[in-house]
Amino acid sequence: MSIEWKRRREGGGRFAVRLIRALAAGFGRGFTRLFLVPITLYFLLRRPAERRDSRAYLGRVLGRPARLHEVGRHIHTFASTILDRAFLLSEDLRRFDVTVSGAEALHERVDRGHGVLLFGSHLGSFEVLRVLARRRPDYKIRVVLDKAHSAALTQVLDSINPDIAATVIDAGQPGPAIMLQIQQAAQEGAMIALLVDRAQPGEAVERVPFLGDPAAFPVAPWQIAAVLKIPVMLAFGLYRGGNRYDLRFEPFSEGIDVPRRERAAAIPALIRRYARRLEHHVRDAPYNWFNFYDFWEQDNAGSEPETSRGDDRGRSAAAGRPGPAVGDRPGDGG
Repeated sequence: MSIEWKRRREGGGRFAVRLIRALAAGFGRGFTRLFLVPITLYFLLRRPAERRDSRAYLGRVLGRPARLHEVGRHIHTFASTILDRAFLLSEDLRRFDVTVSGAEALHERVDRGHGVLLFGSHLGSFEVLRVLARRRPDYKIRVVLDKAHSAALTQVLDSINPDIAATVIDAGQPGPAIMLQIQQAAQEGAMIALLVDRAQPGEAVERVPFLGDPAAFPVAPWQIAAVLKIPVMLAFGLYRGGNRYDLRFEPFSEGIDVPRRERAAAIPALIRRYARRLEHHVRDAPYNWFNFYDFWEQDNAGSEPETSRGDDRGRSAAAGRPGPAVGDRPGDGG
């Protein structure tokens, strides 16, 4: 995959992030949201790459050229979810009106005690899953996250709730170490959350239809699922404006149990099926898409899919790098 999104510098840096956090802690969500307007204007005026990529994406999903105010709405939606992460991590959930659907199916699978893979995307807010943990405090949630990426925001958010930060599986570790921690979490009956719509540079991908053209999706999460053979659920935390979120869960698989010799055909089919569900929700909430780079560019295609090579040696170790679970800036938001 192209390293374009990895090269994008973090907007504002540590000072800006800490300032927003201090304002949120001192004055609350309503007052701090006023600062989202100048933040949006900063990205509109000073970050032409994000502005260009937002306009191109919106043109696809809206079916017509995007207007400047729509690009602004897109960036403002992203900034809103980033601000809300501070409150969600502090577990101050009274501020939010969250509608949850599909939770019964998730509860059923988690209660079996064998672990569940929870596949999300850079669509809306993955942090709104904390609502589920508040309602079912007996649940264990482990999030796979590249902690070295967007370090300023990651450090500030970690300081808000160190207990939650301690549950993160750091995707910056060597692959075998990551896979070992994921397997251990599954054995403990945890939900293991990964964002599965973006690959790390050089990671194996599969190009499948998405919003009209082929786009590259990582293979590694599906390799993890094939190794663990535990249920896979999809999760979408869609921001609806104000303090409203829709948290949706969908059953995807009771367990991907595919012999190695058949994975070359099975995994691309799973990714295509996932991409169709992601496209459904993207069209439902178009301003929630936070991949602020050219998602369809051929340069972003990454390496040849390992599923096409017919050699599964070391695949579980390679699968331990599923990409960053949570992004923190345009170009890697979520």
